[in-house]
Amino acid sequence: MPHFTIEYSANLDARVDMAAVVELVRKAAVETGIFPLGGIRVRALKCEHYAIADARQNYGFLDMVLRLGEGRNLATRQKAGEHIFKVLSAYLDPVFANQKFALSFDMQINDKETSWKRNNIHEALKVETING
Repeated sequence: MPHFTIEYSANLDARVDMAAVVELVRKAAVETGIFPLGGIRVRALKCEHYAIADARQNYGFLDMVLRLGEGRNLATRQKAGEHIFKVLSAYLDPVFANQKFALSFDMQINDKETSWKRNNIHEALKVETING
């Protein structure tokens, strides 16, 4: 259950291809090798209304939160998080070079006792793998 939610300031639309960001994050998550492919979700939500620091409109932000299930130790989570953040940060280097910008990424562990899921994507991917 790796679910990535990206919130970003609307002023990034002119500078950043968010569809590319979503795919970049998905690929980086796959590259870590610790997330089940059928569980990966990445979504981006544009924030039309926001206030940053002293309210200058040329400031921008991208905040990403990863919710994942229990079962991975801290070292594994840190290694995966560092990889994903490094890939995303490098992609956003041009934004840092051209405007004041804040990038953040946090991981949250869902308590299995209070997290419900239903998903048939895992099984479909297994069948595709077996059948080619």
